[in-house]
Amino acid sequence: MPTGFGRLWTAQTVSSLGDGVSHAALPLLALTLTRDPMALAVVTAAGTLPWLLFGVLGGALVDRWDRRRTMWVTDAARALLLALPAAAAAFDVLSVPLLAAVAFLLGLGALFFDTAATAYLPDLLGRDPALLERANSRLRGTQTAASGFAGPPAGSALLALGRAVPLLADALSFALSALLVRSLPAASRPVPQARESLLRQARAGASYVFRDQLLLGLALRPAVGNIAFLAVETVLALFAHDRLGIGTFGFGLLLTAEATGGLLGAGIASSLGRRLGTGTALTCTAAVEGLAILGLAVAPNPYAAGLALAVCGAGMGATMVLGPSLRQTIVPAHLMGRVASTSRMLAMCAAPFGAFLGGWLATTYDVRTPLYAAAGLLLTMTAVTATMTSNRQVEAALRAAAPADEPDHPETEGTAADTGARPAPGPTGQRVA
Repeated sequence: MPTGFGRLWTAQTVSSLGDGVSHAALPLLALTLTRDPMALAVVTAAGTLPWLLFGVLGGALVDRWDRRRTMWVTDAARALLLALPAAAAAFDVLSVPLLAAVAFLLGLGALFFDTAATAYLPDLLGRDPALLERANSRLRGTQTAASGFAGPPAGSALLALGRAVPLLADALSFALSALLVRSLPAASRPVPQARESLLRQARAGASYVFRDQLLLGLALRPAVGNIAFLAVETVLALFAHDRLGIGTFGFGLLLTAEATGGLLGAGIASSLGRRLGTGTALTCTAAVEGLAILGLAVAPNPYAAGLALAVCGAGMGATMVLGPSLRQTIVPAHLMGRVASTSRMLAMCAAPFGAFLGGWLATTYDVRTPLYAAAGLLLTMTAVTATMTSNRQVEAALRAAAPADEPDHPETEGTAADTGARPAPGPTGQRVA
């Protein structure tokens, strides 16, 4: 691994620890203000709305901007932003609208940081498939351990010290991440010229995803998955309290169980991909997630619920290593920001629907209903996308991407990449890089 990867790894680990703190604290903070499921859904959905409004345009901007600078400036801004709800909590003027507004702005920062980080990693690692899979496994593993295993119990404990304390801890994590990212080496990459409009460049990135069956399948899985997972997340604190009898500290431990499974899934992802093939492995992990959520819905006690969340976390952890590594290997560098943001936008735009679906089902029926609906969505998605991301499709894409190096030239109006037109098909009709 290049030297710079260690700093990137450390920066994301520190930031993930802070995210884990707020992941447990924010739902509990919201519960101190209201017990209305729809109000909780508003706070949950607000963080995902920036992807709906600015997702593709954000990717086009990242392809124009310096990716390293985008990351550290965004983290510094998020550190300053968290001072606002921390002060409101300290002076006892915290409100649901304020939490929703802060969640929206944090989500906007996540749009730019995550897109830039996804595009920067292949540059840093020379687009080597084995290094990318290894790097994503490490990043996902430590992210899961920090944001899920260590962060939630810490968030619950810090909340007991004061409502502002977990927010300040997350702000500190963003500040440290910004300092580490700023010290990273600059990575050489094709720099597109800004002769075309931003909207046209954004449209080219979206077209590239929708015209490629494998990339579209990789994007649809997290999109449908986010509808399901946000429906569950919206009511999880309420479900744990009312149905399982879990208190504040127990809720943090429940999230830790999911993170423990995620850590295991990230660790075995590469082995799973080698044994089953990446396409088959992705289908299996999606099926595991659906069955695990079904198990959570019928869980008779907190221990069974924790086991179900651990199994679900394992499926998610493996998916989040295999899917992004494959995408980073087969997508041209000068389109990486737009392709990554388009894929992420589909996933994040689906999330508000999942949040409101969860809130509506819980209000109309009961708190278990969103879990049953989520399981059904996940299992249906697994069946629909199985052929789109099959081993045959994956192997064809890797063969097509392998022979030639990525051309190092600015974009022009006539390129297939910019117009969204597909280059000549390979033996199986898959895109040739």
